[in-house]
Amino acid sequence: MRIESDELARFFSLCQDMLCIAGTDGFFKRLNPAWSRLLGWSEEELLASPYLDFVHPEDRATTIREASAIAAGHGTISFNNRYRCRDGSYKWLQWTSILFVEDQQIYAVARDVTILKTTELALHEAHEQAARATQAKNEFLSRMSHDLRTPLNAIMGFAQVLQLDAPEQSDSVAHILRGGQHLLQMINEILDISRIESGRLSLGLEPVTVADAVGEAVEFIRALAEQRGITVENADCADLVVLADRQRLTQILLNLLGNAVKYNRERGHVRVTVRAGESGRVRISIADTGAGIPADKLALLFTPFERLGAAQSGVEGTGLGLALAKGLAEAMNGVIVAESVVDQGSTFTLELPSSDAAVLSSDEPLAAPSLMADCAGLVVYVEDNVSNVRLMEKLLARRPAVELVHSPDGTTGLSMIRSRRPDLVLLDLHLPDLSGEEVLRRVREDHATRTIPVAVLSADATPTRRRRLLAAGAIAYLTKPFDIEEVLHVIDRTLAAPSPAALTAEAAVGGAR
Repeated sequence: MRIESDELARFFSLCQDMLCIAGTDGFFKRLNPAWSRLLGWSEEELLASPYLDFVHPEDRATTIREASAIAAGHGTISFNNRYRCRDGSYKWLQWTSILFVEDQQIYAVARDVTILKTTELALHEAHEQAARATQAKNEFLSRMSHDLRTPLNAIMGFAQVLQLDAPEQSDSVAHILRGGQHLLQMINEILDISRIESGRLSLGLEPVTVADAVGEAVEFIRALAEQRGITVENADCADLVVLADRQRLTQILLNLLGNAVKYNRERGHVRVTVRAGESGRVRISIADTGAGIPADKLALLFTPFERLGAAQSGVEGTGLGLALAKGLAEAMNGVIVAESVVDQGSTFTLELPSSDAAVLSSDEPLAAPSLMADCAGLVVYVEDNVSNVRLMEKLLARRPAVELVHSPDGTTGLSMIRSRRPDLVLLDLHLPDLSGEEVLRRVREDHATRTIPVAVLSADATPTRRRRLLAAGAIAYLTKPFDIEEVLHVIDRTLAAPSPAALTAEAAVGGAR
C-alpha cells in the first residue's frame, strides 16, 4: 500500500520522537514539532544555524565523528549527545541515524534520554565517591596499622628481651606482653573487618577436617579454661569435612571458645558439638554455662565495639571479635547464629558448607627456633625507626659472630648492599625515600646482588602485600611486632647456609680442579 505525501506529513508532525532530515553540509533541512517542544527553539532558529551550534562543546568532537561516519555511508549509527535549550540548559538526546544515498541526506530519530542519562551519571558518581571513600579508609587503616604496630614492636620486642635477660622480672614483663597482645589483637581485628567490608579479604577455601580444627582450638583455649576451673568438653566430630579457609576457621573457633570461657561462671562448663546439618552443611555449636544474654540484646551481639555492658565486668575484650567472626563465616559461605537463656548460658552455632573432597595433608611443622645457634656473617638492616634498630642490636648481641650494619633509608641501603655484599638483608617497607618493595626489586634485578637473601620485617600485615613480597623474592615476611625467636630463627637459618659468595668461590675452585 502506498502512503500519500499528506499522510507522511501528518505522521512526521504528530510523532512524539524528534525526527529530522539533515544535509551533509551540517544544517538541518526539516524538523518535526517535537524539536521545538523539547528545546524551546523555533523551527526557523534551528534551521538557520549549523546544528553543531546547538551541541554541547564537550560533545562536538563525538558528533562530528559520528556525522562523518554516517555521511560516508557506514549504515545505521547510534550515539548520544547534549543539545542546548533556549533557557540555557541541555538535554541528552539518543540518536539513530542513516544516510539515504538517493538524495544524500541524513535521516535521524532523536529521543530525550535526559532523565536516564542523569540517573546513570549520578549512579556512576556515587559509585566513584564510594570507591574513593573505601580507598581512603583502607589507606588510613593501613597507615594507622603501621603507625601503631611500629611503637608496639619496640614495646613487645624489648619486653621479650627483658624476659630473657631478667627472669626475676618475668611477672612484670608478662603484664607488658599481655597488654601488648591485647592492643595487637584490636589492630588485627579492625584491619580484618575493614577488609571484609571492602571485599578485599583474601581466603583460600579448601577441605578441612572439623575434628582437627576444633581439636586445635580447644587445646589452645584449655589453659585459659583451667585457670578458672572451667571444663571444656569436645564431642566426637566423626569424619566431617567442611570447605573453609583453615586459618580463618580456627580464628572463628578461638573467638567463640574464648568468649565461652571468658564470660562463663567460675567452675563452669563449655561443650562443643558437631553434627551434619541439612542441604550439605555442617553445624559446630559451642555452648557455655554463663550468665546468658537478654533477648532484647541478642540483636546487638555482632555489632562492632558493642560489648553489652561487659566493659564494666572487668573482662578484657575489644568488642570486635563476634563482628569479625560473623564476617569471616559469611565470607566462607557460612553463618553464625546465637541462642541464649538468662542465668543458663549461651550457644553459638557456626554453620559451613560440607565438602566431599579429600583433605590435603598439612606441611611438616618447622623445627623450634634455637636461641643458641652458632652462626656468623654480615647483616644489613634497612630501617628508619631508631627503636627498631636498637631492638635488633639487642637481639644480635646474642650472636657475637654476626655483624650488624644499619641503613636509615633505601638509597643508602642499596649502596651498602652493593658494596658490602652482606649474607642477609633485613628490610623494612616504609622508608623515607624508596619503598622497601622498590629496594627488593632493585636488589633482585642487579646481577651483583640478586642472590643475597632478603627478609622483610614490616608493620604492614596485609596478606596481599605479604604474598607480593614473597613472590618478588623475599625469603621471609615477618610482621611487627615480631616474635624475637622467629626473627632469630630466620637469621640463624639463613646464616647457617653457605653464603652466595662462598658458593661462587667453591664453584670456581671446583672448576679449576
